[in-house]
Amino acid sequence: MTTAPKLKTVHLRLPATTEDLAKLEIGTVVYLTGRVYTAREGVYKKAVEEGAGLPAAPEELGFANFHCSPAATLNPDGSATVGAVTATASFRFAKWLDGWFKLSRCNIIIGKGGMTGEIYKRDFVPHNAIYLTTVGYGTGALLGRGIKRVVGTYWVEDLGLAQAIWVLEVENFGPFIVDGDLAGNSLFERENAKIAPHIDELYAGTKPATLRRYGETDKKTDEVI
Repeated sequence: MTTAPKLKTVHLRLPATTEDLAKLEIGTVVYLTGRVYTAREGVYKKAVEEGAGLPAAPEELGFANFHCSPAATLNPDGSATVGAVTATASFRFAKWLDGWFKLSRCNIIIGKGGMTGEIYKRDFVPHNAIYLTTVGYGTGALLGRGIKRVVGTYWVEDLGLAQAIWVLEVENFGPFIVDGDLAGNSLFERENAKIAPHIDELYAGTKPATLRRYGETDKKTDEVI
């Protein structure tokens, strides 16, 4: 009987150096301690496309950007609370990435679903940045356990709670998996290349779904992962 290989796990203190990130291979499980900030498409559009720049220096925001919506509240005393964070799909951010990296100088981007190896090589590699993906669905509350406090908020009135920037102090925040490393390799692309040639065999004999979403297809090779 063979046992599955144990996943390599790294506890990374932020801000991370290029030397720290160079040790992370695709497939490595990562937990973060330090400062992470949320910024999703509303922030990217305002900062890059509309030319507003960042509302604070990168040193204040941190250098790890999470594509997510926080379950957040503003308290009567002016403080803020984030109980959970839910990742959003990162492929939508690709058109802003070069400008975003130049503005933010971040070297870690966290999100859901990953991006392509082409995007990693084009935009991440020149900026010595990696991509971490969340692990499955429904992990928002689990990630919330790693949030120690809200350091600050920006653009809440402009963009609303979900799209605003939330600067978070975190401890053992994760788990995340390295999908894009410093060389631009993609874990999802590597594994999809193993699965794709046998996708028809995997679904052979299965019946069409009784319930489906609008636009869903039964042709598995047409699915977007």
